[in-house]
Amino acid sequence: MSKDSPFRTAAPVLVPMPAERPYTYAVPDGMQVVPGSIVRVPLGPRQVAGIVWDGAVENVDSKKLRPIEQVFDCPPIDHCARRFVDWVSQYTLSPPGMVARMLLRAPEAFDPEPWIEGLRRTMAEPDRLTAARSRVLETASDGLAWTRSGLAHAAGVSSTVIDGLKAQGVFEPVKIPPRPVVAAPDTTYAAPDLMPDQRDAAEILRAGVVAGGFGVTLLDGVTGSGKTEVYFEAVAAALDKGQQVLILLPEIALTHAFLERFQNRFGAKPAEWHSDLPPRMRERVWRQVAEGTVRVVAGARSALFLPFKELGLIVVDEEHDPAYKQEDRVFYNARDMAVVRGHIGSFPVVLASATPSVESRVNAMQGRYKRAVLSSRFADAALPDLKAIDMRRSPPQRGGFLSPVLLSHIRQGLEKQEQSLLFLNRRGYAPLTLCRVCGHRFGCPVCSSWLVEHRFRGQLVCHHCGHAEKRPEACPECGTFDHLVACGPGVERIAEELVTHFPDARTIVLSSDIMGGVRRLRLELEAIANGEADIVIGTQLVAKGHNFPNMTLVGVVDADLGLANGDPRAAERTFQLLSQVTGRAGRTGKKSLGLLQTYQPDHPVMQAIVSGDAESFYLREIAERERAALPPFGRLAGIIISAATRAEAESHARGLRRVVAENAEIHVLGPAEAPLALVGGRHRFRLLVHGERRSDMQTFIRELLAAGPKRRGSVRVQVDIDPQSFL
Repeated sequence: MSKDSPFRTAAPVLVPMPAERPYTYAVPDGMQVVPGSIVRVPLGPRQVAGIVWDGAVENVDSKKLRPIEQVFDCPPIDHCARRFVDWVSQYTLSPPGMVARMLLRAPEAFDPEPWIEGLRRTMAEPDRLTAARSRVLETASDGLAWTRSGLAHAAGVSSTVIDGLKAQGVFEPVKIPPRPVVAAPDTTYAAPDLMPDQRDAAEILRAGVVAGGFGVTLLDGVTGSGKTEVYFEAVAAALDKGQQVLILLPEIALTHAFLERFQNRFGAKPAEWHSDLPPRMRERVWRQVAEGTVRVVAGARSALFLPFKELGLIVVDEEHDPAYKQEDRVFYNARDMAVVRGHIGSFPVVLASATPSVESRVNAMQGRYKRAVLSSRFADAALPDLKAIDMRRSPPQRGGFLSPVLLSHIRQGLEKQEQSLLFLNRRGYAPLTLCRVCGHRFGCPVCSSWLVEHRFRGQLVCHHCGHAEKRPEACPECGTFDHLVACGPGVERIAEELVTHFPDARTIVLSSDIMGGVRRLRLELEAIANGEADIVIGTQLVAKGHNFPNMTLVGVVDADLGLANGDPRAAERTFQLLSQVTGRAGRTGKKSLGLLQTYQPDHPVMQAIVSGDAESFYLREIAERERAALPPFGRLAGIIISAATRAEAESHARGLRRVVAENAEIHVLGPAEAPLALVGGRHRFRLLVHGERRSDMQTFIRELLAAGPKRRGSVRVQVDIDPQSFL
């Protein structure tokens, strides 16, 4: 059956639930459905939205089938989007219904937006002319339709003046189509002022868009090199071809500054798509993307599953960022899936980063991706000087965490009225609270993790399940008062230490759990950019693409933090994070400095950052990955077994291990208790599947799960292809 052929008597419908295949429904007489039609169908006692899918229907008497209840007046999900759902489902070993669920996240958008009540000037004249009425008539003389409130506001009158004119027949009621959520971008609005290397890179990207067809280009440029302005030229080329564009961003807080830069180039903002968007706006964006009214979307990873009508380019900004990995229900990496979406739709994909992932670098080295390099900052601004502070030789004061060297440079910055940024990737005040009398440690009651003290809120919080409790005055174990001690620093504790050294400095703490949410965070970022803070203390949030013009010093409080775990990507992630955060300094050309507090100054990661020799770091990291057959030279998958009791989880995990088939290309390690053995009251065990690059990992795991024990009781099994986290 071709993709446009209607189903006559029965149709397969994919419903948003963990179904392994579409269900078959009867098509009532007079109803027309085609693959991609969004329909309402009965599912048990409920009515749910589903998508008419591809493929033949089962040979079943249509009279025995439950009928499709309604076809929504909505553009069908196109063939490429349906193929994308099938591909993601097969690759991630997720039920296709759960992947399709991500396409159907705005159910109120399935029906057309209602037209707006409006008014238009007639030939009739009012019985008398006042100054207010004259202003209204002059404003409405263009012959266009106006809303009642819009016309009143534009003319500077009250709505009762409009009502009086309408009652006399001076205005007639008309229907106005729904307004676009954003204005159309104008590719000629502001010609960019590009440096020579930017022009060369922009031409590579533009040529790929103009030529059409699938291709991936890695835009690899140092921090502050103007990568955004370069890929905007690819966006302009796609818009000029009549195509829609998706720009993926890793962090919601980034979108505000990005929207302004986009507006400066194109005269209008792109549509936003992220979890903080109000429901009504989400529905309007979804609908207008499907209809083709919205031409550019800037959004988080879930924007990949918007129903684009004419998608012709995807840009993945900060492509190395771990935030692109979803680890809930459907486990997928948005960067990799963006490449797949481009391949299926036969259009180009741009991956942009100052610190590309090892996988993307290898793909560029092997010729799968093109690579455009920006080796210097915009306007020849100098990169910061980078130095390591050996904490063994320059230790902090007793009870403190900042070395005298770092404090001295902060003091110099304050004297010059320049900003300093201190980076510590730990939220809260302290990662552990214990009793000095009996040694009791405050742990989460339902997770195998310590509670983090948030002193600003007076709470102890679990960062894994969200459990929170009031910080007590006395130890709950021995009852001793005033002997609870905070161990280790978080950003709040560093802020407290800074106040003792610089009581008159204006300090701001930036963290993803800041009270006031995303709106407060954006205001704080704007205040920093405007010079309204002297010292900023932040978590990894501050490493993501922000531009602080007066920032000349970046101090990393604990550069060793990311290296202290068994993650095979620990060195890469630490290098990326520290390179990004030190790159916040000196972006407008001022002389700047990055200082890394470390107890391991000779570690290869520290040496690579301080020397500025990123190339040597990548070559060594790539060689180590190749020796160990780790991604991208091998394949990994995690199988996470969880249950309400440890015995259930361990028994099921061992049952799976017993049925592992012999395979020369694939090996299974474990089961072992997960590093985070208890999360949200569920006990967790892990199997790690390691295979050669060309091994058929999905078939192996699918057969393993089918041969393994049946899931009983509270047992759940999750598969994570290409895991980013090993906790």
